[in-house]
Amino acid sequence: MSRRLTTGLARGAIGVLISLACVYLVLRGVDLQKTAELLGGARPAWLMLAVAAVIGDLVFRALRWQILIRPICRVPLRRLSAYMLVGYLANNVLPARLGELVRSHYLGDREGISRSATLGTVVVERVVDTVVLVGIGAAAILILNVRGVVVSAILVGVAIAGLLCVALAVALAAHRLPGAGRAAAFLNRWPRVVGVASRLRDGLRVAALPRTVAAAAILSVAAWSCTVVAVLAVGQALGIELTVGEGALLAAGTNLATAIPSGPGYLGTFEYAGQSIALAFGLGASEGLALALLIHVLTIAVSSLGGAVALVRLGWSRNGGPAARPRS
Repeated sequence: MSRRLTTGLARGAIGVLISLACVYLVLRGVDLQKTAELLGGARPAWLMLAVAAVIGDLVFRALRWQILIRPICRVPLRRLSAYMLVGYLANNVLPARLGELVRSHYLGDREGISRSATLGTVVVERVVDTVVLVGIGAAAILILNVRGVVVSAILVGVAIAGLLCVALAVALAAHRLPGAGRAAAFLNRWPRVVGVASRLRDGLRVAALPRTVAAAAILSVAAWSCTVVAVLAVGQALGIELTVGEGALLAAGTNLATAIPSGPGYLGTFEYAGQSIALAFGLGASEGLALALLIHVLTIAVSSLGGAVALVRLGWSRNGGPAARPRS
């Protein structure tokens, strides 16, 4: 236990250091007074549109998770949305995307299904989401003809998306690979590990259902389209005219940056990515910071408020939910 705690603290410390380094890079050469004036003059009507678009994004994400979890267990959208929002709230306050584990635990505990199988559906969701997001970013780069570090970052995202797809395929076909029998015999020394891995594969198997994956991909496109609308609306609120391509690249780049280890709420990495992309569009550092910061604050605020309301409504501990059997 102490080793796990030490490892967790070390990862958290590394994330905080990366966030602090990004904050330093963002603030270097920025006119903070100009940034504050831009934020203070934001037009409320456009901000309301941005909030509505963020809410639309969350609705599509809940629908996507419902489709992915359906082959394992049918969960009403209202309850599933609450579990998802509690996980997003945890993501906003905990490092290393631990919120994904929180929502898997929460759904498994409340609905009486394996938490490992639930986590498997979250893994599939992340892979589909990353592939769609990288595709949006790559298309935006081709349309805008952007050069430099932004292109390099999207290319890294393409490589990561490819690796995730390969890893998922290997996980699904592991029992057919050469030497699988000997590996299984070796792992049978730890029955609990084998059991958890087997239930995780139950969740991953949804990736082998073409209609389910296609529906998840379509909903991912819809969710990210809402995010692009939110970015464009924030730009309008600040008096910054963005094209659809620029909004798409900002949405893709800032969210891909959240994969980098960072402190809670992706502080620093999100702003650094947003500012760097804005500079590539010809915006100043102060405008880029205002744009990235306002997008980030709105996204965090809406998801955190939703998560807090869901947590208060449902409570943390299970209180006579539908499950009666052990979960893992």
